[in-house]
Amino acid sequence: MRDKYSPDLLVIRRLKQNSGFRLFCLLLCDLCICLYILNCGFRVCKRWKRLVKDQRLWRNVDLTSWKGVTSRILWVLLRQYLGCGLRCLRLRGLLLSARGGTFLSESWLKALSTKCPRLSKLYLLHADLRSLPSCQILPPSLQVLELRGCELVGSQLKGRNQKGKGAGSPSGIGIERLVLNNVPSFTDQHLQGLTSWERLCRLELRDTFRVTANGLRSCAAKDGVCGVEGLSRLKFLEIGITGRQGYQLHMASLGLGAGWLGLEELSLGGKEVGPGLLCASRLRDLKRLRLWDCTLSELQIARSCRMLRGLRQLEFVDVRFQPRQNPPAEEGEGGEEEEQDREEAAGADGSSDENKTADMNDPIPGLRRTLAVLLPSCTLVFTNCSVQNNED
Repeated sequence: MRDKYSPDLLVIRRLKQNSGFRLFCLLLCDLCICLYILNCGFRVCKRWKRLVKDQRLWRNVDLTSWKGVTSRILWVLLRQYLGCGLRCLRLRGLLLSARGGTFLSESWLKALSTKCPRLSKLYLLHADLRSLPSCQILPPSLQVLELRGCELVGSQLKGRNQKGKGAGSPSGIGIERLVLNNVPSFTDQHLQGLTSWERLCRLELRDTFRVTANGLRSCAAKDGVCGVEGLSRLKFLEIGITGRQGYQLHMASLGLGAGWLGLEELSLGGKEVGPGLLCASRLRDLKRLRLWDCTLSELQIARSCRMLRGLRQLEFVDVRFQPRQNPPAEEGEGGEEEEQDREEAAGADGSSDENKTADMNDPIPGLRRTLAVLLPSCTLVFTNCSVQNNED
């Protein structure tokens, strides 16, 4: 048995107490990875070799900055360093690499499930997943899966059939949050496969250009013959298109017009903000709405929020507001509706002095007072917003 004053135990005790020393040990872990990538081997003492294998140093592993990580290096890290302490793993694939080759294999993922039973978050960047049979081979302990710039095939996101149900979850998949960022191959077929993920409660679709309104409408939680069908456990949904030009815009957020039972939070970004606001009134359980990276006018916000009486929080992030304009309305064309909007805005302008003081920090004058009348129980949040200057 080791003496309580042995050098190894003193180093581990210092590791617990000194955050600067802990940072130094984390840098040593990066050095180990670098040595393996450069095929330099180790030239450190045995004590440091034992210390660098401490699982507290391998809790969050980020390899996305290393472009030379191959499947061979992943096997070395898994066999010698990664273990029960691993919680979050971030990997960079070879999809954009000139070398190519297999990166994540079925055997490595199975070994990862066995060696790292507490892994809860997996982040993949530029990974080619088309060689994997299905998502069933992912570690069952995963709660968060984030894919950015990856490639998929048609049936990878489907759960098990009725005969292969797992004990914890009928689909055998315990993922609660799925983030898809710039995954062009993600289609309505993949979205339909997510209906078997009965623990999925957060879904974020960013720059998924091949998702259509019909695909979103078919997966929406709704009353069916056997109860609630579709993505019944989903509480948070994000849809945003801000990327490439040249793709056909399907306006997937129009699929929200069919309603979505149980959906409490909605995040709309880019080109999906306009269509999504037209359908947001159909979401009867909606409590929080987030709008980001778009251009909006005060009149457009007032019209869209008029029917969202149950909203509790409205957040604007990187929104460019257009100044208020009151063009003369033609006779018989929306005159009554615009007059109603002006009356509501005028009623808001006559609010208390406290609201007037708060407006000094708002990006557009009067917007908070207008929304205070339309949504009296709603909290407003502005982050990095601005007002366009129309000099013309």
